[in-house]
This record gives sequence, structure tokens and C-alpha cells, in this order.
Amino acid sequence: MTTITTTNPVLTATGVTMRFGGLTAVRSVDLAVHPGEIVGLIGPNGAGKTTFFNCLTGLYVPTEGTVSYKGSVLPPKPHLVTQAGVARTFQNIRLFANMTVLENVLVGRHTRTREGLWSALLRGPGFKRAEAASKERAMELLEFTGLADKADHLSRNLPYGEQRKLEIARALASDPGLLLLDEPTAGMNPQETRATEELVFAIRDKGTAVLVIEHDMRFIFNLCDRVAVLVQGQKLVEGTSDVVQSDERVVAAYLGTPFEGDPGEAEAAEVEAAEAGAAGATGGAGLTNTTGATGDAGGTTARTEDEQ
Repeated sequence: MTTITTTNPVLTATGVTMRFGGLTAVRSVDLAVHPGEIVGLIGPNGAGKTTFFNCLTGLYVPTEGTVSYKGSVLPPKPHLVTQAGVARTFQNIRLFANMTVLENVLVGRHTRTREGLWSALLRGPGFKRAEAASKERAMELLEFTGLADKADHLSRNLPYGEQRKLEIARALASDPGLLLLDEPTAGMNPQETRATEELVFAIRDKGTAVLVIEHDMRFIFNLCDRVAVLVQGQKLVEGTSDVVQSDERVVAAYLGTPFEGDPGEAEAAEVEAAEAGAAGATGGAGLTNTTGATGDAGGTTARTEDEQ
């Protein structure tokens, strides 16, 4: 692994918060990815990792905070984010099943071509040159990912591991400066996982920074220069693989054991204080007085009474 840091990160997420009604899925997350880095994002199920990815790529508009690519705030539209230089894959494979492997990669070139409707209909010299250039680039990517000999195969007929590779090839077709991978080794056997690890290193070596979500800890810690841990939508810790692996809070989060500074601890303490204040403020008439309690004492008392 090679850590390369500069004063100008390719990606800067500042105070990113995403709420769905009363649920806060991501809370005030800061993250930077520098050129030439591979950064991992891990956390238990439901930690908000994919939601955070969706905020970075324009699928969701953050409730609060900003996301910038090379110093410019990204527009909240996925195709404009891709055009800016950020590409991604998805947790669930999203290929065009009835298109060939080559055609799937060509789809990823759409933000890098300038030909419009009339050019496509008339098929003039400019269109033919652009089409030839796109096919050449697509074949280069298939060669790079080891799929060149299957260019004419339907994508649905590829083995699972090769479908994952095809998704990465399609994402690379937009010539991104930053590639986001959402669980790229999910469902893979050890050999496929190792091949994916080597592919990600090769992508980094060609100058593309990588941000990856993964549940395979061996894969993440072997691959990444830095790792950030999300727990209950908040960034718990960030550092090298050694730092993260030795942090007792990370171990506790994965084992479900409460730890000091747990994002849920403050809320629990607030509820306990409110309940204690409400119990101590019981009036002579035996009625619970919630008006003098701090925080959400009134709402807590109401919930407690409802549960009883």
C-alpha cells in the first residue's frame, strides 16, 4: 500500500448529514480522499455506508453539508457527478442483461462523447470517428479487466465474478478521477476476491483514487491506505489499518458491545436523566410534572406511560 497525500484532495465531504423524516441515517460525516489513495469505509449493517455513498454521487441530496470534487461542489444529479469525474458501482449488480459485454462498457462512455441525436441519426464522419474511439477505449478496459475475450457475450451469461468486473469496467469507461466501489467482493470466493484486490491496485496505479465499502475485513485491511468506520451514521474513527484494527470501539461496534462514546450513549443518558427528573418532580397530587425536566422529558414520559 502507498499513501499519497496532497493539499488538494479529489473528494471532500464536509458535515454530510442525511435525514429521512425523523430518522438521521448519516450525521455530520467528514471525509477526504487524496489522489492515489485507496480509502475504505466500513461499519456494521445499517451504519449508513451506502446512504453516504448515495450522497456523494448525487442519488441523494444531503440534508446538510457539502460534497466537493477537486475543489468544486458537486451538483445533486448523478449524471453530472459522473461527468465531473466521479464514477461508482452498486451493491447489487446493475448490468444490462440483454446487451453484450462490449455494449455495457460503451454505455459508460456516454458522458465522454459529444455526438447528439442528429449526429447519431445521420451517422456522419464525426459520429463514426467518435464511435470508433469509444469502441477502442471500451476494448482497452475489457483487456484491462480480463474480459476482452468475452466482448461479444451477453452480460447475463457471465459468471458472477466477471459480472462484477464488468461493472467496474463500465464505471471506468467514464474516465473518472475517483471510483466508488460498493461491496465489490460481495458473494465472491477467495480467488475472485484476490483478483478484485489486484484489479483495484491496478486502477490506483493508473492514477484513479478509490473509495470502497466492504464487509470483508481482510480485503479492506490488505487493500486500503486509510479506513474510516461508520457506526449509527457517525464516523467513529479514521486511520491506517493498524489503528482501526486496534481500536476497541471498532471491535465493540462489530460485536454489539456498548463502549464509551457510543453514539447511542448520550441519547440513553438523556432519557435516564429525564426519567429521573420526572420521578423526582412528582407533585403532591401524585401527578407526574414534566414541565421542569430538561431535554425531552415530556416526550420521554409520554413514551414511558404509553409503553406501560
